[in-house]
Amino acid sequence: MKLRHHTVRLQLAEPLRISRSTMAARDAVWLAVEHQGHRGYGEAVTSTYYGLDAGTIGRWLQDTAADLARCVTPETALGALRAGELPAPGTPPAVTAAVESALLDLVGKRAGRPVHQLLGTPEAPCATTARTLGITSPRAAAEQAARLARQGFSVLKVKAGVPDPDDDLDRVLAVRNAAPHARLLLDPNGAWTPALAEVLLPRYAALGVEAVEQPLAPGDPEALARLAERSPLPVIADEDAVGEEDARRLAGRVHGINVKLAKCGGATAALRIADLLAGSGTALMLGCLTASTLGLAPAVHLADRARWTDLDGHLLLAHDPWTGIGGTDGTVRAGRRPGLGVRPVRRSQPAGAPAHGQETPQ
Repeated sequence: MKLRHHTVRLQLAEPLRISRSTMAARDAVWLAVEHQGHRGYGEAVTSTYYGLDAGTIGRWLQDTAADLARCVTPETALGALRAGELPAPGTPPAVTAAVESALLDLVGKRAGRPVHQLLGTPEAPCATTARTLGITSPRAAAEQAARLARQGFSVLKVKAGVPDPDDDLDRVLAVRNAAPHARLLLDPNGAWTPALAEVLLPRYAALGVEAVEQPLAPGDPEALARLAERSPLPVIADEDAVGEEDARRLAGRVHGINVKLAKCGGATAALRIADLLAGSGTALMLGCLTASTLGLAPAVHLADRARWTDLDGHLLLAHDPWTGIGGTDGTVRAGRRPGLGVRPVRRSQPAGAPAHGQETPQ
């Protein structure tokens, strides 16, 4: 098997401000795994928060290429990955997720089956996705909310966590008034103290907010669990729930866990977390980083497992270089074509193409 990768720049349609940063663009590393004339694709995006730049991702992919070359078939490589034998220990979860994506895509194409069937779901999943509104003025947020509601979005996620809590409340109220029938989620990205959260949560509950993601600074999951016990609305762990052990620690103690494939290590890891949470009273949320359709597609094939679906990262881009999961009407849909069911749009350069890229050693 041959693994190639190259880096592209993903520009956002407009800068996205959250409590800890503002992002206008990010790099994505596209990889292609080729075997006997078939190619499977995956994507890993850079993240300052998780300490991943394109160079780091590329170096880990070079190491993984040598491991893949020792596998007889894509099916044996996928089995090794699922058994934890591939890639090497210490590989960042985002890289593991991207490699698994490419293998799932490749195995699905070779078998003539879509990825969701490989993951145990006979019918192609579709789900209502939340659409993120960054920190901005109440007027701008209201205009955006009204426009999104007209387009068909029924779940809106509002970012929060500015120094003056009243500014957040004003923005959420403006969104509520502009889209009165929308379900609202709130995400302060860990910007609140426990004392502030105790004051604010009842006020957001009164505004009809359905749930709040990671209200407290990550690093103290016990404090998050204590807050969830008293909260008048559901509390979803995100930054405090990276992988399976974090989920095990919080299962039954928070109302939801936001599982992102780039955070936990891919679809197989996400399914293990889903099984772990089943019957615990903690619901599954499927989330994402800002990425292209290629990066989001594996999660869309799992969308039937989630109570909350937040798979809108591709919708934030000025130009999505891939297509195949929809979302512009508020609903994401897994492709029925073999593999991930996505394809590059005509003017983009597919992953693995020699132009602008580099080939990893075999």
